[in-house]
Amino acid sequence: MSDLIIRDIHPSDAGEVLTLQRAAFVSEALIYGSVEMPPFTQTLDEVAHELAENLGCVALLGHRMVGAARARVDDGLLLIGRISVAPDVQGEGVGSRLLDALEERGRAEGATQAELFTGSLSEANLRLYERQGYQETQRVPGDGSDEVYLRKTLV
Repeated sequence: MSDLIIRDIHPSDAGEVLTLQRAAFVSEALIYGSVEMPPFTQTLDEVAHELAENLGCVALLGHRMVGAARARVDDGLLLIGRISVAPDVQGEGVGSRLLDALEERGRAEGATQAELFTGSLSEANLRLYERQGYQETQRVPGDGSDEVYLRKTLV
């Protein structure tokens, strides 16, 4: 993936981001047996609004968006969400590159820690986050699975 380009996310990316996140989260819907989750229920207007003031970024292979992630800093904490990677390139380092870029942006905005969460059944996500240096800090019980919160100190 040496030709992967990471750039800022923009409100004008909303349509492509929404399409990408829905494709990326199909595997999660299969794991959890439901599409009743924000990556599927979010509207185009909601995504565009989220992207208006966001430290997020997208990953491009040529003109094709293959990854996207959102982030914002709140009181020194970089909150990362909606990491979406196109199904055909999952496992090829796109998620890691997005996380690295988000962490760099967070540091530039004064964040000293980064936080994200995933479901307890999302084993591939948990492995990625642990490889990237995130450590579990909390589990919140849900319907049949837990929300797992992970943090990383940004130096």
